[in-house]
Amino acid sequence: MAFWASQSLNSLALGGLLFMLAAGFSLIFGLMRVANLAHGALFMLGAYVGLASVQAGLNFWLAALLAALAVGVVGGLIERFLLRRLQGRTLPQVLLTLGLAFIIADACLMVWGGDPMRLPPPEELRGAVRLGDLAFPRYRLFVMGASCAIGIGLWLLIERTRIGAMIRAAVDDMQMARAIGISASALFSAVFCLGAALAGLGGVLGGPILSVYPGLDADMLPLALLVVILGGAGSLLGAFIGAYLIGFVYTFGQALVPDLAYVILFLPMVAVLAIAPNGLFGRRLS
Repeated sequence: MAFWASQSLNSLALGGLLFMLAAGFSLIFGLMRVANLAHGALFMLGAYVGLASVQAGLNFWLAALLAALAVGVVGGLIERFLLRRLQGRTLPQVLLTLGLAFIIADACLMVWGGDPMRLPPPEELRGAVRLGDLAFPRYRLFVMGASCAIGIGLWLLIERTRIGAMIRAAVDDMQMARAIGISASALFSAVFCLGAALAGLGGVLGGPILSVYPGLDADMLPLALLVVILGGAGSLLGAFIGAYLIGFVYTFGQALVPDLAYVILFLPMVAVLAIAPNGLFGRRLS
């Protein structure tokens, strides 16, 4: 029983990190139709910036804020000066973001080296909490709660604000959104910055769990892609449910049948695409 409970809690913690990574990816793809293959690299960059900030003497929370802001700015620069020049050209955009992923990965390797490093959790979240006979790290419980809080905040932003209404309108029908006066370029920049900032924040929050190492981007990007495919592009609810579904499948697959972990991981994607090509909550992209 302790094994199942422990793995379930680990699945929820991983699902929370995947949601922070995939929510921005899903919104970017749903709005801009850009498969940002540099998103995993932004996650890793956020983790390294957070680690460097902690090593420089900042506390964990300021380091997380700084990493989110820094990666958000990087995302804004990528959208404004690179992707905007390739608007509507899918293959060049994919190649560009893939190249940026390699550039960011090599830059991180050059600056921080190739050794895995662990980002220490904040003092107040160290140690374990007893849940019956099970002792579970307090920090992982925090990550679960933080992902839910971020999910609620994003839902309020999308559903209860003017910019959220603009994003929903643009995801549903970009041409109609432009016809009623919505500035597509400003909206693209805002969403891309938000998505990048969430990836950077997720990297910092994931550092104490996953460690920070070269290749973290390549490990996380396929999981984010699976979340978006399962949940549906542009759907916040789909990203939330998909992230936790993938978290459970991946964690239990690695624990129970490690030799078939990726087979089990990709089976839900195949099944969903066969039944619902646009994902569980996705809309048909125009």
